[in-house]
Amino acid sequence: MNRKRVAVLISGRGSNMAALIKAAQDPAFPAEIALVASNRPDAGGLAIARDAGIETEAIDHTRFGKDRPAFERALQDVLEAHRIELVCLAGFMRLLSPGFVETWQNRMLNIHPALLPAFKGLDTHRRALDAGAKVHGATVHFVVPEMDAGPIIMQGAVKVYADDTEAALADRVLAVEHRIYPLALQLVAQGRVEVADGHCLIDGQRVPEAGQLSPTED
Repeated sequence: MNRKRVAVLISGRGSNMAALIKAAQDPAFPAEIALVASNRPDAGGLAIARDAGIETEAIDHTRFGKDRPAFERALQDVLEAHRIELVCLAGFMRLLSPGFVETWQNRMLNIHPALLPAFKGLDTHRRALDAGAKVHGATVHFVVPEMDAGPIIMQGAVKVYADDTEAALADRVLAVEHRIYPLALQLVAQGRVEVADGHCLIDGQRVPEAGQLSPTED
């Protein structure tokens, strides 16, 4: 089996990175985590990756000042040097330019802690609680130039309880993230995902809308 070479981009502890590494430790998994790269040399996830025997790179964005193209060229050079085929963002806190995103069109995945298209951006759990949402969750999508707007590959939902706190809700959603991100990467690496008219098809079938999901029970 020709396993796809994957880079995971992080800025912090990389809990979703760890979930991807764990899944890829199975020789039958169709992707290998060939590189973990961070824009922060002190990111805690780099040590986790090294302990797992994975090559790491730190491309310190502060060295480039406000020259985002120079940072992205350095990042692209690293990805090419490691022969990367797919990129997974896992808490990577840098906005990427349209040009960089288009270079990796339909080959760069991101995970977002909400059921897109609801609650794009930050503070998703607090906003879900403030809005009185009954169902919340996480989304894996392809990255496009517009933030949190790419074709949806997979979603997972949880119930929102009347006495939920932001922290409790975040913990349940994080468990969903750790479950669906490896599954989504598996589908993409197997070549089972195609994008048509801005929507993902898996084995030719349209990905279900968020409203069709059944929340997991706790």
